[in-house]
Amino acid sequence: MILKSERLLFEDEWFAIDDLSDLAPQLLVIVDTEEEFDWAAPFDRGSTGVQSIRWQSLLRELYRGFGVRPTYVVDYPVASQPAGYEPLRELQQSGECLIGAHLQPWVNIPHEEELNEFNSYPGNLPAALERRKLECLTEIITQNFGKAPVVYKAGRYGLGPRTFGTLAELGYKVDLSPVPYYDLRERHGPDFRKIRPCPYWIGKIGDILTIPLSWDFYGQLAQFGLALDRFLDRKVPSTLLMRGLLSRLHLLERSTLTPEGVSSDEYIRLVEDMIRCGHPIFSLTYHSPSLEPGHTPYVRTPADLRRFIKGIEKFLNVFMNRFGGKPADPLSLRNLLLQRLPRS
Repeated sequence: MILKSERLLFEDEWFAIDDLSDLAPQLLVIVDTEEEFDWAAPFDRGSTGVQSIRWQSLLRELYRGFGVRPTYVVDYPVASQPAGYEPLRELQQSGECLIGAHLQPWVNIPHEEELNEFNSYPGNLPAALERRKLECLTEIITQNFGKAPVVYKAGRYGLGPRTFGTLAELGYKVDLSPVPYYDLRERHGPDFRKIRPCPYWIGKIGDILTIPLSWDFYGQLAQFGLALDRFLDRKVPSTLLMRGLLSRLHLLERSTLTPEGVSSDEYIRLVEDMIRCGHPIFSLTYHSPSLEPGHTPYVRTPADLRRFIKGIEKFLNVFMNRFGGKPADPLSLRNLLLQRLPRS
């Protein structure tokens, strides 16, 4: 295992774990477990309905059949209302899931900040306020699930300069927030352009493990993906035509491992190419309201929901049977990587 120290984001030290080609492909399922709200509307502290949480059981038998143990990273409305936490607590008590924390500042007490896009990224808040919100979220999860969470995912991927220090002080072991190669600064978010789709130890080797979203380039020109992508992101007609041509010819594509707005064939191609390039760790991600039609742009009708579930089933079958993959969760993966550390 190669561990290379880098400064990739803020002042934290990142140790890339990028020599895992001998590892069987590992799959995590991460569900951003949150209230239902209008994605096109302004941020609203009053949008806290969680009736869609009961629909998570739709995938219970499918996950059980493949040995998958999803991680539900829950935000404050889910963790604080019986309609949110009771269906998940049943899964947790039967050993069928993990519960983590998902900090969405606008619906997480204390409500001290102005409601705007900048403050919707928890890492943009004053460090003391980010900590108080995370303390409140941790406390309510502990109270209603009977166990303190140790897995974290920042709402809107919003890591900040003090986030990892706060997570360590509160006992968290795994973070799921980074998006490889993404620059969110235009929307007031973090700059992840230096982050690769491999896990990292943060601060010290063996401390917090961060597992980025499974987002990458694939195709014959994937090795030039980041440079080409930056060139093609120029908003002029010629680059839009070139991006479309490269995609149709399967020379350069970019995608996320998610059933939300991405076909199963597309994210299967992504995973196959990432495995070939030596990246064996994957996170299948989606939002909990997508399992009830009408809440997200990806699942508007019952037909959309059927396609959504069939896509996940197809992917799991390919991943486990054709790719020789194994189900994992953030804590089992952290333990596996700890076991692979060189002995001093």
